[in-house]
Amino acid sequence: MTRFEPKPDWLRVRAPGGETHQKLKTTLRTLDLHTVCEEARCPNVGECWREGTATIMLLGDTCTRGCRFCAVTTGNPRGAVDVREPEHTARAIARLELQYVVLTMVDRDDLLDGGASHVGKTIQRLHELRPDILIEALVGDFQGHMAYVDVLVDAGPDVFAHNIEVVRRITRTVRDARCSYDQSLAVLRRAKDRAPQRITKSSIMVGIGETDEEVFETLADLRQAGVDIVTLGQYLRPTPKHHDVMRFVPPAQFDRYAEEARRLGFLYAASGPLVRSSYKAAEVFVRSVLKPGDGAGAEQLLAERLEKARSRAAEAQGVVSVASIAAHEASSILEVAAAQAGLLPADRLVRRGD
Repeated sequence: MTRFEPKPDWLRVRAPGGETHQKLKTTLRTLDLHTVCEEARCPNVGECWREGTATIMLLGDTCTRGCRFCAVTTGNPRGAVDVREPEHTARAIARLELQYVVLTMVDRDDLLDGGASHVGKTIQRLHELRPDILIEALVGDFQGHMAYVDVLVDAGPDVFAHNIEVVRRITRTVRDARCSYDQSLAVLRRAKDRAPQRITKSSIMVGIGETDEEVFETLADLRQAGVDIVTLGQYLRPTPKHHDVMRFVPPAQFDRYAEEARRLGFLYAASGPLVRSSYKAAEVFVRSVLKPGDGAGAEQLLAERLEKARSRAAEAQGVVSVASIAAHEASSILEVAAAQAGLLPADRLVRRGD
């Protein structure tokens, strides 16, 4: 595939614009909030922002890792943390008319806990200000330190997300050397073990050198790690210095990925060329299932919600990719934990050394 080969028609997107898009952009700038939508040059930024949704990025806009697919700035913040950010971000998001928010983060290997307590404080404060809002935490691997994974899980996000990104064989050539396929699986497994009632989520990029068989193997590995929701999307090269696009996967193959995910027992699979880890069809499903304060055991209510989720997700995604859920599994999902974490003090946040 040549560098300048045109994208297929199914990867064409409408340019960002519209009143809602501009209003949200102005609000985010005024509140000094970073979004991964902009930093990672997501192709869905126009679509999502027109609908008033965005993914907020915490701990600044500089990542300590340098994955070959990612457009986020790489560098060494040397322990710099805005201690006001959890309060500021929570108050800012509380002002936005959202019912579902994704909080993500840059990797911060320069911090002792990888930023876990910082993100945890943001989640807890947002729950205090907006008990009605559903929060997805899309986080790093904290270098495999499970105590820091526990801090994040115990902060109480409704969805714990960590991306496996690519298949095992190409992890070392595509992701930063500090990342690991098995480490990512371990983080996801720990999150599910720590809070079995919590929804866990991960994402796979395709078109970056994998085979379809390897995608199926990765789906199986994620399911064995207890992951409930998976998203699969086409890798798009953000700049010429990033990894080449090795193939454009056709929509029909994405349908086969979703079919395999359903067979493996995922609660939901959003699979399509423009799907990203924070994707509205998956959000619609989660929002339709998780309703704070509903309690467990309402099987009839749950069944009705799942039917609505199937319909609304089909409208958002173009195809229905919802796995059937047994009543005992679904009722456990509705029991959202409210555990509060014991977080690290500020003077222990900075990693000493270079």
